[in-house]
Amino acid sequence: MSLKARLTTPGPAVHAPGAFDALSALLIQQTGFEAVYLSGASIAYTQLGRPDLGLVSFDHVADVVARICERVDIPLIVDADTGFGNALNVARTVKVFERNGARAIQLEDQTFPKRCGHLAGKGVASTEEMVGKVHAALDARRFDETLIIARTDAIAVEGFEPALERAVAYAEAGADVVFVEAPRDLEQMKRIVTTLGRTPAMANMVEGGKTPILTRDALGEIGFRLVISPGALVRALIPAAESFLRALGSEGSTVSYRDRMTDLAGVNARIGLEEMLALGDRYEREREEAAE
Repeated sequence: MSLKARLTTPGPAVHAPGAFDALSALLIQQTGFEAVYLSGASIAYTQLGRPDLGLVSFDHVADVVARICERVDIPLIVDADTGFGNALNVARTVKVFERNGARAIQLEDQTFPKRCGHLAGKGVASTEEMVGKVHAALDARRFDETLIIARTDAIAVEGFEPALERAVAYAEAGADVVFVEAPRDLEQMKRIVTTLGRTPAMANMVEGGKTPILTRDALGEIGFRLVISPGALVRALIPAAESFLRALGSEGSTVSYRDRMTDLAGVNARIGLEEMLALGDRYEREREEAAE
């Protein structure tokens, strides 16, 4: 079942953890999740060592999309920020990301330079400009199964009611999924779903953010169809890495940490070493047989 069909079919909400490279996406798939979310913030955190302030370029994201889609089979949802420019840039972004394997592309109505949806100091473009970007994205995609997700950050800038008005406008423009960023409480979350009606709504769970953290099932009961945990993996890895490095620095070896580590065999098992070696052996046998 495609992601589009899954979001419009009765059942639990789809939960997509955030990845930042092929390995993190592979681990998400191997754990059994239905989809993976490529977080622009997590790319900035892990590959630039910088905050989510619009520093990640179009080419950088396109490259990560291709690397992930080469390795995993579950649908990839891509955070495309503002589309990296105007409506013409949005069209190119959709074409390239879709060609590289993305099955859903998220666009937001922030002004540039954009920033994390749970940070203060954001600006938003006009509703009309964002509607134009949604139209450009829909025109640019090659397949109807490729989802266009429209996000509004207007709560922090204009207030909740204007954000709802924007959400409706984006849904009416044809967005497949609408994402109202950073609602403040349960009542606002319920109103988002009710206001959007049949258009699937997306919820973003950010530890330490503006929105209450709820379980996937609780969000599904409210009516959200897509739930993302975009930076959760990074936030789990940071304390684990710091703890490991403190132990390594003080003790000078990994001996005391071995029971909390994946050894070489474990890493190779997860990344498919045996399968790749077997495939290489098969091609070598075919070459030798053809030479005989």
